[in-house]
Order: sequence, then structure tokens, then C-alpha cells
Amino acid sequence: MADKNGPIFSINLGMHRAIVVSSSKIAKECFTTNDKVFANRPKALATELMAYNYAMFGLGPYGSYWRHVRRIVTLELLSNHRIEMFKHIRESEVNTAIKEIYELSTKNNNALVEMRRWFGYVTLNVVFMMVIKKRFAWAVTKDEDEGNDQFRNAMRDFVVLSGTFVASDVLPYLRWLDLGGYEK
Repeated sequence: MADKNGPIFSINLGMHRAIVVSSSKIAKECFTTNDKVFANRPKALATELMAYNYAMFGLGPYGSYWRHVRRIVTLELLSNHRIEMFKHIRESEVNTAIKEIYELSTKNNNALVEMRRWFGYVTLNVVFMMVIKKRFAWAVTKDEDEGNDQFRNAMRDFVVLSGTFVASDVLPYLRWLDLGGYEK
């Protein structure tokens, strides 16, 4: 399409116009000189419903509210001082997780450990210790894992629904039909 229409052109995706940039020079200009023009994301049903009507920091539209929240996040949550302040939590959680995995392997005669799940627990525990000072225990049995599953499933659903195609995102007049049942 770029050969036919040039290095920058627009297409309609339902009711929304999208700009296609196929030149690196123009793309650089879009994201440096005109970055505020391209700063917004398209409005989506998932973002409206799950991000408290676009109030979530990473999903909100560019504007005075977004700039204010960004300033708070940058100065209060992601500053070097705050990251250094939580260093002991990261180290402690990794050490605890390594001890738990060692105990699990010695107790179960060198049983295999699913590393994807292990990294998930380490990450989850670091975040939870920073936010609510609580950690999930490494679940050995299915019963022990049920409490952890509820939170992990909620996070997984959030990510999946954020990337799911919803017809009303491109054709807003179909929202009342709730095609796919995503709004309920």
C-alpha cells in the first residue's frame, strides 16, 4: 500500500481514521516534533470499563489529568529513591523463592519445577509486598493454589480483554448490542 499511496496515508477502520506511516523519517517526526498530537490511544470499551473510565495511568488519554498523574507516578513511585527503598523487598522475595524452590526439590526427590509459574510467583510477591505488605505462599498442592488463582485469573482476564477485538470499538453504534458479551 505504501508504494501506491506514499509514505504516509490514512485508512478508515470502521468509524475511526488510522494513519499509516511507512517512512522512518516521518515516523521520527511524528513521535518527536508532533508527539502530543499522536499521544492519545483510541477509546476502547475495555479501557472504559476496566480502567475506571480512562482514569488508569497507563491507559488514560493525554491531557491535564494524565500529565498530573504522570508527574505523581514519576516523582513518587518511580523515583530512584523509591526504587532503592524497595530494593530489600526484591532481594528478600528472590531469596525466599530460591529457598522455597530448593526445599521443594529436596522434599520431592528432585521434582521438576515449572519455572514460568515460579517467575510469576516471584513477580507477584514483589509487587504485593510493595503495595500491601502481603505475599502469596508458594503453592505445592492444588488446594493451596486456589486463593492465588483468583488474583492471577483476574490479571490474566484484564490483559486478555484489553487486547480483545470488540465490534463497538470500531462501530460505536453497535455498542447497545454487546456483540460478544464483553460489556456485561
